[in-house]
Amino acid sequence: MNLYTKLLERKDKPLRIGVIGAGKFGAMYIAQVPRTPGVHLVGIADLSLDSARRNLDRVGWATERYAAASIDEALRKGTTHLSEDWEALVAHPAIDILIESTGNPPAAVEHALAAFRHGKHVVMVTVEADAF
Repeated sequence: MNLYTKLLERKDKPLRIGVIGAGKFGAMYIAQVPRTPGVHLVGIADLSLDSARRNLDRVGWATERYAAASIDEALRKGTTHLSEDWEALVAHPAIDILIESTGNPPAAVEHALAAFRHGKHVVMVTVEADAF
């Protein structure tokens, strides 16, 4: 059995993902989300919402797809919430997995440690954070 088959099995109960950092690497992942079954990108946190919106537009996301006013609304509607508040994203009990893609090693360590404190799985894109 491959990963795609496993994700298909989750189509009715998708993995709930949060992404911190919608820059180059984050946007590459985000671009794949619409074609990945079994995954709901619930929230994106980025320090520059304008830059995040430009990247979301660049990878083909319609504005209404990431227009949820809150994480809870995104969960209800199957959309995505965009915010500067990474701490709220990490702390939300419905988020299963956090993808850390800021490219900022000190911040990445802070994000990962906070995610661990909240019992989240972490996908670390900011590989230099391992050195810290």
